[in-house]
Amino acid sequence: MKNRLEHLAIIMDGNGRWAQERGYNRTKGHEVGAEVVRDITQYCAKEPDIKSLTLYAFSTENWKRPKMEVNYLMKLLERYITKERDTYMAHGIKFETIGDISIFSSKLQKTLKETRELTKHNNNLTQILALNYGSRDEIVRAVKKVVSSGKEVDEESISKALDTPYSDIDLMIRTSGEQRLSNFLLWQLSYAELYFTPTLWPDFTTEELEQIIDDYKNRNRKFGGI
Repeated sequence: MKNRLEHLAIIMDGNGRWAQERGYNRTKGHEVGAEVVRDITQYCAKEPDIKSLTLYAFSTENWKRPKMEVNYLMKLLERYITKERDTYMAHGIKFETIGDISIFSSKLQKTLKETRELTKHNNNLTQILALNYGSRDEIVRAVKKVVSSGKEVDEESISKALDTPYSDIDLMIRTSGEQRLSNFLLWQLSYAELYFTPTLWPDFTTEELEQIIDDYKNRNRKFGGI
């Protein structure tokens, strides 16, 4: 029996290198990468088994990048979310975020909140953008939340207090050839299948995604058993 893929997570890596290899400014890679996000999201919305797609869009460590690049990413994010509202509605995609977005500008926070509200009844797919997200930070905040509530600290209470109560990850893909998790969904990836591709994110296609999913469906998932 083939594995079902309900929750897919992707570390979208390689935008900057893609641009530099072609003599472009790094921001060009992010721009093209945003178009790939649209393609991959629409593909997942058409797959009946896939219920959630979590994308690592901006980590807590990304603030270390040059200020000009960070400012561009914030503007690109706002432009992307606003532009994608029609796509979300046309394809039945619910938009969500994880991570601490309180540090973002009030305008960007408003855009994110309005888009969540607009799409909250869509049910073909939930697209979850990890924004100012770090898994260690998420786990620490979850434990503090459980302790302050007076509940017993156990796996169930922590899981429910995380930013991501959408189910554990079935398959995690990282593009660009790097083979590490980079503080992404450490709790939720406990028994996920991992796939690392050398393809840079702007070159990642739905055809390659389909091949990876086929590979995943034929893997032997043991969950600690035999």
